[in-house]
Amino acid sequence: MTSTPTFLPSSATPQGTPSFDLHPSHFDPSSSSQPTPKRSLYQKIGSPGSGIWRDIQGRAPFYLSDWTDAWNYRVLPATAFVFFANVLPGIAFSLDLIETTGKYGVNEVLLATLIAAVAASIFGAQPLVISGVTGPITVLNKTIYEIIEGMGADAPDYLQFIGWVYLWAAIFHWVFALWHGCKLLKYVTRFSCDTFGFYVSWVYLQYGVQILTRQLPLPLSSALLSILLAILTLAVGHALNLASRTAYFSRAVRRFVSDYGMPITIVAVAAVAYWGRLREGLSVDGVEGGGETTLPVGGAWSPQVGRDGWIVKFWELEGKWVGVAFPFGLVLFILFAFDHNVSSVMAQSTDFPLKKPAGFHWDFCLLGITTFISGLLGIPAPNGLIPQAPSHTQALVVMGFPPSSSTSSASPSAEPTLDEGRVQEDSFDRQRGSTSNNQNQNEREENLNEKRDATTFAPQAEVPIAVIEQRVSNLVQGAACAVMMTGPFLKLLGWVPKGVLAGLFWYMGSDALFGSGVTHFLLYLIKDAHYIPATEPLRRVRTSRVYAWVGLELIGFAATFAITNTKAAIGFPVVISLMIPLRTWVVPKLKTFTEEELAILDGPVASPFTMNCL
Repeated sequence: MTSTPTFLPSSATPQGTPSFDLHPSHFDPSSSSQPTPKRSLYQKIGSPGSGIWRDIQGRAPFYLSDWTDAWNYRVLPATAFVFFANVLPGIAFSLDLIETTGKYGVNEVLLATLIAAVAASIFGAQPLVISGVTGPITVLNKTIYEIIEGMGADAPDYLQFIGWVYLWAAIFHWVFALWHGCKLLKYVTRFSCDTFGFYVSWVYLQYGVQILTRQLPLPLSSALLSILLAILTLAVGHALNLASRTAYFSRAVRRFVSDYGMPITIVAVAAVAYWGRLREGLSVDGVEGGGETTLPVGGAWSPQVGRDGWIVKFWELEGKWVGVAFPFGLVLFILFAFDHNVSSVMAQSTDFPLKKPAGFHWDFCLLGITTFISGLLGIPAPNGLIPQAPSHTQALVVMGFPPSSSTSSASPSAEPTLDEGRVQEDSFDRQRGSTSNNQNQNEREENLNEKRDATTFAPQAEVPIAVIEQRVSNLVQGAACAVMMTGPFLKLLGWVPKGVLAGLFWYMGSDALFGSGVTHFLLYLIKDAHYIPATEPLRRVRTSRVYAWVGLELIGFAATFAITNTKAAIGFPVVISLMIPLRTWVVPKLKTFTEEELAILDGPVASPFTMNCL
């Protein structure tokens, strides 16, 4: 099964991966030994829109190849994977919003995913980045709804108010992109990305639990069936994932399981719910499904019941509420500035051998356009997804074998083959004139056999050698959302049990958790020192400093996760964004870590090739 790529600290990056100093002085011209003339703020920032123009110029020569390069098998499993990994969690995330506000439905989520996919695949400079409805935007929208409802009879219309929130956020997006705000990504390291990824993993696990808790008031058979389906989805998903990494079966079979493990899991476990008497658990008060145990769906291409068409006339909102929407728009902008750009960086990380340039400024400007359109249509605003965006790139990776230096006959360090070893041993015996007994001869042969097994005949590990960088997979998964909005497919979508969605959340959350850099540090701290390789870079870091580093990451995670579950949830984007200045300016001044320790504990997320596009 295609798994979430492992985002480990810089100490775990492959040998030869480019790196650079992440100390703030690296980005400070004054740190150079050569005197530099003082530049004005305008000279430092550059002319408005020049970054967007460079992004367009840089990506335009590759636009045709972005389509022709899609004639590769890797695109098919990547499309299937990202469709199931994007649409179903997006709908599940919105279940809370759907049930709480009554203003959104499944079609709203599908339409948001469609718009994001079309924008990124046709007009975007980073088509590998997958966007959709995320947990943070549903939390934000729900919090705004609760605030408005608390105003009583004088409360504004929710969708009109959200329209203005999205418009203010879009304006902030455009100003940020025009004035090269994405250059701040140079300060984003694995410290903030690992912390945010760790937070998202736990949000996925939490949402899986929330789905099941809403099933508990239902009849016992329905609640138990939902729990059973969630556990099955989690277990089957990880079982297929592990099977794809074993040495059993052929390489083609393992690759097939890796490519299609998630779709197979969802379809198979959903079918179990309709097998025999288990189907009785889907019925509540004699009605099967009906939105209680399965996904609630509406009419084809229609907005949620109670709405007057797709267009939200937000311009009719009373003037005083336009100003009230301003700070909410600012918070939404902060959320997307961090969430979307971090997902873009992670989708183009050093784990992937990318060859085509990125385009952060233009894509963030484009995100402002889709945010405005979302407010106009009354749908949740889509943005970059974690872990789906990097997982999409991972699904497009072409695996292969690196050239082996051991094949060179001129290499003096090459291990001898079995025959060469015997010749050397016989020559040595003749020179000494010794007559070895059978026991010694057997021992020598056993040692040579061990060398043969460890070197000459050892299976070589596959490594990423290329990525199919194209636009088709993103576009097709968006087009599939349009198909799902038709009557027959909406009915099919309505058959998906909520227990399967809960299990899907658990699987994706746990899989991302296992690959988190925070988890890597925690496992290192509890590992028996005798089993830690001598080449492990963390051995050069004082154990107390590893504890301190993990403590900082866990504090950032705990603060963000805690505020998300309180009435102050509207401010959680600000909390997670503070991780960047904390790492860039505060941590170096604490003098707790040496420069060597910081270089081992932290590192760049994307390669210099990608970051140079800023």
